[in-house]
Amino acid sequence: MKQLYRLALSMLVLCVGGPQPEAAARPLKVVATLTTFADLVKTIGDESVEVSAIASPRFNPHFIEPKPSDVLKVKRAQLFVHAGLDLEAWRGPLVDAAGNTRIMPGQPGELDLSLGIVLLEIPAQTPSRSQGDIHLYGNPHYWTDPDNLKIMARALCDKLSVLDPSHAAQYQQRLAALLLRLDQKTAEWRRALAAVQGQELVGYHNEWPYLMRFAGLHMEQFLEPKPGIPPTPRQVEFLEGYMRQHHIQGIVQSSYFLPQAAQVLAKRTGARVVILCQNVQELPACGDAIAAAEYNVQQLTAALRPPGP
Repeated sequence: MKQLYRLALSMLVLCVGGPQPEAAARPLKVVATLTTFADLVKTIGDESVEVSAIASPRFNPHFIEPKPSDVLKVKRAQLFVHAGLDLEAWRGPLVDAAGNTRIMPGQPGELDLSLGIVLLEIPAQTPSRSQGDIHLYGNPHYWTDPDNLKIMARALCDKLSVLDPSHAAQYQQRLAALLLRLDQKTAEWRRALAAVQGQELVGYHNEWPYLMRFAGLHMEQFLEPKPGIPPTPRQVEFLEGYMRQHHIQGIVQSSYFLPQAAQVLAKRTGARVVILCQNVQELPACGDAIAAAEYNVQQLTAALRPPGP
């Protein structure tokens, strides 16, 4: 009888304890707001993470409407990765609706990727609504600078290692490989950009200051007369004169903005519309974060390099 009791107890221990190593081996559930963030998570986490993104890269990340399925993803997430600042106005309501306390602001399962980034265009004073959609904390499109990808990747690796220490060594190895590749590519990109440095571009929306800094280019004027305000005939007319005066060859915009205003301005000035990639998978050539950066560098150098003999 005692033997049967011990056998039954052993079976119970196995049943209760058995799944624990298996559960620990399950991928860490990660939800990112943007596809670029999700791509970096997957690059570092590989098979140890299960990652999804909320915002489609084919739409402006400022104006996403999360679906009920997104709420469920965030509810189940062990890590929530976002841009911080005020890029994703929909982020707070999404997190509140999910009710997942472990990924709330300041909790272990939350990662604000803006921390550690040197932000540009921080307003000297609180802007008013009359100025358009001015960002209160600085320009939030920091991931377009390849150098900032390195800062973000390190932060992701550190967070994954804390949440899943059993795979910390693998995370560190993949981070090292990614940083090495980024170092090699950024050196290559800077060599290519050297031929066009110092030139000025016109933008559609003010979302490229970090890339402009990396590339050594300038962007002072925009098709939007104020941030978030669609182009007006008066603004297009002003930019036509401005571009002729400053010999500007390129008009930059993301693929999700309507192209008509930029096309009209390009036709009037002889400039080229340069479609850049804001996020991974926005365009076919932008399959991952490095490919997106490479595409943007290629587009800029092709548009601005003087024609050959």
